[in-house]
Amino acid sequence: MKGAKAADAAFRRVTSLPTPTGSVRTFTTTCTRNGLPGRSIAISKPLPQMIARQSRPATPLQLRNSSDDASTKDGDLSRTALHDLHVENGGKMVPFGGFSMPVQYSDLSVGESHKWTREKASLFDVGHMVQHRLSGPGAERFLETITPTSTASLPTNHSTLSCLLHSATGGIVDDTVITRLGPELFYVVTNAACKAKDVAYLSQHIQDRDTSPGALDWEVLDNWGLVALQGPLSAEILQRALETAGVQDGDLQSLYFGQCKHVSLNLVSTSASNQDTPILISRGGYTGEDGFEISIPPSLTVPFTRHLLIAGGKERLRLAGLGARDSLRLEAGMCLYGHDLDDSTTPVEAGLSWIIHKDRRTAGGFHGDETILSQLRPKKDGGVPPKRRRVGLIVEGAPAREGTEIVDPGSGEKVGKVTSGCPSPTLGKNIAMGYMKPPLNKAGTAVEVVVRGKRRKAEVVKMPFVNSNYWKQAAGTSPG
Repeated sequence: MKGAKAADAAFRRVTSLPTPTGSVRTFTTTCTRNGLPGRSIAISKPLPQMIARQSRPATPLQLRNSSDDASTKDGDLSRTALHDLHVENGGKMVPFGGFSMPVQYSDLSVGESHKWTREKASLFDVGHMVQHRLSGPGAERFLETITPTSTASLPTNHSTLSCLLHSATGGIVDDTVITRLGPELFYVVTNAACKAKDVAYLSQHIQDRDTSPGALDWEVLDNWGLVALQGPLSAEILQRALETAGVQDGDLQSLYFGQCKHVSLNLVSTSASNQDTPILISRGGYTGEDGFEISIPPSLTVPFTRHLLIAGGKERLRLAGLGARDSLRLEAGMCLYGHDLDDSTTPVEAGLSWIIHKDRRTAGGFHGDETILSQLRPKKDGGVPPKRRRVGLIVEGAPAREGTEIVDPGSGEKVGKVTSGCPSPTLGKNIAMGYMKPPLNKAGTAVEVVVRGKRRKAEVVKMPFVNSNYWKQAAGTSPG
C-alpha cells in the first residue's frame, strides 16, 4: 500500500511541470549584419517571441543540428531513443518535459526502486535533457557572461553545476551543468521542460554578445542518448560493461566526481561505422550516490544501454523512473527547476552561492551581478540580504507537498512556502524543501506547516537529508 501511495505521489509530482508549447527544431541559415561576414552559431524555430525581442540587426548565423532526424513523436509528446525499451520492461509512461517518460517499472514500486538505487544500482533514461556544444574562441567569454561560473579556471574534462541568469534581475533561467572538453570546447546540459525558453535565451544573447572574443559555434545534440547509472555498484557495473565492449582506456578508479572522459566502443551488435563517435562518461548525477551520466551518439544509444543492463544483471542493476529520481534528488537536497528554482529566484536565495566562484565575486561581469553580489555582501558593507532562503524541513505527520504554507508557530504568520516534499524512503520521515524568511531559515528553528488545513510541526534542518557518497579524490593525492 505504501508503495502504491508513493507511486501515485510521484506521478502527480513529475507530471506537474509545464510542457513547452510547440516543438523546437534547429536548422541552418545564413544572414548578415551590415553586409559583413559573421560568426557561426545555432538557432531554433518556431520562436517568434525571440525574434521580436532582438534589439539589433541580425548577426550572420550558421545554424547547426547534430542530426537531421526529428524526435520520435507519441501524439504530442516526443520519445527518447529508449522508449521501446521502457515499454518492453514494464515502464509506466507519463508526460514529462514534453516527452513520454517512465515514472516507474512493473518490477519495483517507487519506494523499492529508490532503495535499490541506494543499495545497488539503477539506470535512468535522461535522454529528454537538452545537450549542447559551444565551441570557438568566444565560447568561454560567452559562458562567463550568462553564468556566474569561472569557466576560465575550469580544467579540461571537468564539470560544474551552474545557472543561466537573467541579465536584469539575476533570476535563474535554468540550472545547467557545464563541462570543458577542450581549450575552446564546452558541453552544456539543460532541462527538457525549459528547452524553448533556453534556446530563445541562448539565441538572443549570442546575437547580442560582444564579438571581440571571437567566433562562437553552438550545436544542439538532438537525438543523442543520455543515461544515468547511479548507486554504489555503478562503477563495478560500468567497468565490466566497458571491458566487454572492447574499451582499452576505460579505467574508472581515477575518474573522480565532476570529471569526465571519452571512450570508444567496440560492440559486437553494431557496425564499425556506428562506433566512430565515442561516448562521454561523466562522474556525477542527481541522486547523491556515486554514479555516471553517459552521453551516447544516436546509433549507439539502444545497443549500449542494453549492453549496460546485461553487464549489470537483474540482481545488481534495474531500470528506474522519474518517481525514484525525484525522491532520491530530494533526499540529496538537489533542486528541480520549475519547483525549487524559477525565473524570480537568484542563486543566493536558492542556497547555490557556492557556484559563484571567488574571482567572479570580485570582478563580476555576469548577468545580474549587481543584484547577486549585493546579496552576497554583508549588510554592514552595504549589502542587501535576500528576503528568503531555501531550507530543508523535517515534517511530522502527513507529508508537506509543494505549495504548503510554512507558518510561525507562535503568531501563525506565513513565513514561507514548500516547493518540494515527500516521504523519505531512506529516513522513514517526511522531508521537504522550500523558502523562508530570515532569520527563521536557520537550522534547528521550529516552524509549522499547514497540511489539509491542519498545522503540523516541522523543523528546519541542513541539507542534504542523506549524506552523499560521491567518488572524490582524497585531499593531497593525485589521480592514478
